[in-house]
Amino acid sequence: MRKLRLKELGRLSVEAFKKQEKTPLVVVLDNVRSALNVGSVFRTADAFALEKIFLCGITAKPPHREILKTAIGATESMQWEYHPSTLEVVNHLKKEGFEILSVEQAEHSTPLQNFKFHRDSKVALVFGNEVNGVSEVVMEVVDACLEVPQFGTKHSLNIAVCVGIVVWELFKKLKFLGPS
Repeated sequence: MRKLRLKELGRLSVEAFKKQEKTPLVVVLDNVRSALNVGSVFRTADAFALEKIFLCGITAKPPHREILKTAIGATESMQWEYHPSTLEVVNHLKKEGFEILSVEQAEHSTPLQNFKFHRDSKVALVFGNEVNGVSEVVMEVVDACLEVPQFGTKHSLNIAVCVGIVVWELFKKLKFLGPS
């Protein structure tokens, strides 16, 4: 077996990426402290051709050095916006017809594997601060809450890892599995 060379991967140019049809998912980062995590989210969002990233509150924004380090160019391909208030972004997305899902450990959360993704819906995934999670004011207005099941001794995942798991699961349901 041989690893593929970069030129064999057939990657899109940034211009072609911007023109292609996007996966109907947006990511909302609610006061994420680590710029390295933010950069990783950009890279994941690019990998699955998500519509957009919303950076809110204290979340770092490009061209922050640590974002650029982990995003390795995804800040150029991904559409993104910064807003001081996560709540305002969530309320705006709701008015645009997005289903708002927080990813959090909460009462009545839905285990990720049980979530039914409807092909015709637009979904906004809200990920919170590394210590405090999704803010309480945002939790009060979300439509539902997804939770990644965990079976070890730690009570949480790194946010960049969590984004990867959740986005992959929803992408898989949307693109590869039958209608739900």
